[in-house]
Formats: sequence, structure tokens, C-alpha cells
Amino acid sequence: MTIAYDGTDFVGWQRQASGVSIQGVLEEALSILDGRDVAVMGAGRTDAGVHARGQVASMTLARDIDAASVVRAVNARLPQTVRVIAAAEVPTSFHARFDARGKTYHYRIWNGEVMDPFLRGFTWHIPSPALDVSAMNEAAASVRGRHDFSAFQAAENDAHSAERTVFTSVLTFEPHLMQSGRLLTYAISGDGFLRHMVRSIVGTLVEVGRGRQRSSWVGEVLASRDRGRAGRTAPAEGLCLMSVDYDYNENSLGKNPHVA
Repeated sequence: MTIAYDGTDFVGWQRQASGVSIQGVLEEALSILDGRDVAVMGAGRTDAGVHARGQVASMTLARDIDAASVVRAVNARLPQTVRVIAAAEVPTSFHARFDARGKTYHYRIWNGEVMDPFLRGFTWHIPSPALDVSAMNEAAASVRGRHDFSAFQAAENDAHSAERTVFTSVLTFEPHLMQSGRLLTYAISGDGFLRHMVRSIVGTLVEVGRGRQRSSWVGEVLASRDRGRAGRTAPAEGLCLMSVDYDYNENSLGKNPHVA
């Protein structure tokens, strides 16, 4: 399944001892549909408050039901803030997390004195003065390639290795209908991400954009492998998982995904 959700009111993707999770509401809906407990495996764990447009999850159903019917039936049992966008039949060997080859995240910043109320909850509000996007892009280039990203991981991260490859790291901006500010989007794609990695990179880039640090500083922080040298962790609400990439072919991921 490909899933989109507004993460504002959830404790994150992963089921927790308390609070409502994305995984939890999906498993509950699927269990009703299948008449038994259904385990849902996500491509990655988004934190509390983080959103998704293209999260991917895999599960096994005992009931004989086509993919298009799964989309309709599960959405009928989900809160309106969570939607299954598409579903496809795949081989039993497929795993949403372990078969993923890359992910793309967007982080959005509203840079203006007056917050656009229609972007509230989905952007980090940074008031005037304007951020130096050119300097931030120069700094963003430092994280492209294969690196040890220890300087940009959460203290409680449980990954066996901090090495990751970043394919894309670029910041764009556009004027907005509300002329009091502009919308900035940081796009980053890679073969995998550590916990808080994207938000830590964004918080560090903002230090450059505010003129508090030079562009070359980001590369120095990366090389130091010291989280204490990086900027703050950007707020969760600006982050969105846009897509998960797989080596798609008819044998590996099934035929004709059904889109709602």
C-alpha cells in the first residue's frame, strides 16, 4: 500500500504503548477487513508530527480480495487524516522496508513575518529577515555523497552504522499568494536516513541562512561526526516523506497497481 497522512495528531508511524500511531490505525482497519490480526510493515518510521505523501507498507491478507477493493475498504475504516492512495499485489518475498532502495523527503519553511494560516502545521515558521537561500544551497551540497552522518543523528539512534548516501540535497523557494513571506522547500533523497537526520540537517542549514555560520561550516560539522556541533533539530511539522523507491518490475512488485 502507498499511504498519505497528516501526522499532526499521531505519535508517529510505529505502534506505541500509548497514543495513536499510523501503523496502529492501519492494522486495526485491516484486521477488521481480514477477520484476523494483520501485521503492517512500513518502509520507514516517521516520528510524531511528521507527515507523508508516499509512505509504503506491506502486509499479508488471508482473504481473497483484489487490490482496488483493499483501497476502498481500508479507507472506509481509517480516520480522514490517513488515506491509502494505492495498493498492489506483490510476491510474498517483498518487504516494504528491506526492499526499499531510497527515500525522498521534503522539508518546508515559511519565511515571513506573518504566518500563512493554511500552511500552519506543515511548515517551520521562520520570521523575517529573509534567509540566504544561495548560502544554504552552497552548504546543502556538502551533504551529497557517501558520508558518516553521526553529526546529524538523534542521540537515541539505534542504527548499526551512520553511513548513508545522499543523492539530492537542494533548497528552492517560491513567492506566495500571501506576499508577507515565501515558501522554501528543502528536498533530500538518499539510500536511507538516520533518526532526525533530515531535521538536523535543516536546522544546521538554517544557521547558515540566518548568517550565523558560513556555508563551509556544514561540511566541517559533517566531518566532525559530533552532534553537538550541528544546529538544532528542526520541528517535526515541516517534514514530509514524499516517496519510497524500489527496483520496480513485474516480477518484483506485481502488476498494475490500483489507484483510488
